[in-house]
Amino acid sequence: MTRKTVTEQYPDVQPELPPRSRGVIGLFEENCTVCMLCARECPDWCIYIDSHKETVPPAAPGGRERSRNVLDRFAIDFSLCMYCGICIEVCPFDALFWSPEFEYAETDIRELTHERDKLREWMWTVPAPPALDPAAEEPKEIAAARKTAEKLAAAQDRPDERQGEQP
Repeated sequence: MTRKTVTEQYPDVQPELPPRSRGVIGLFEENCTVCMLCARECPDWCIYIDSHKETVPPAAPGGRERSRNVLDRFAIDFSLCMYCGICIEVCPFDALFWSPEFEYAETDIRELTHERDKLREWMWTVPAPPALDPAAEEPKEIAAARKTAEKLAAAQDRPDERQGEQP
């Protein structure tokens, strides 16, 4: 209360956003498997997904055909969205991300339903995740992989002791 107020000149000067700000949801379409978890868990039911099944030929001769879901439509109605982030948290394939983009106002509320093309554009504004703490403990998966690689390298470097023994 003792400091003088400062007015931000927003349209002329862009605000300094904190890192990892929540603005809008971006879609990384290549990772989406159409599992529908985001749409089912959304408390506002503002995510619309349409897909169809496609038959994939066998990978090897004599194999069987497989079917997979193909994404036809992925849309989010931001007039209904409450920006809770549940859809991003439940996505098992990292297809949804928070983008710091916040300038997507529309004059008509019906235009706030953004399709996958617009969501894909916002994906490229998502900042990279923060770097890991250098003092943090190494993840267990990486430590196990490193230990296995060291054992394999050690086994290849030393000759087999059994070759010199007589049976």
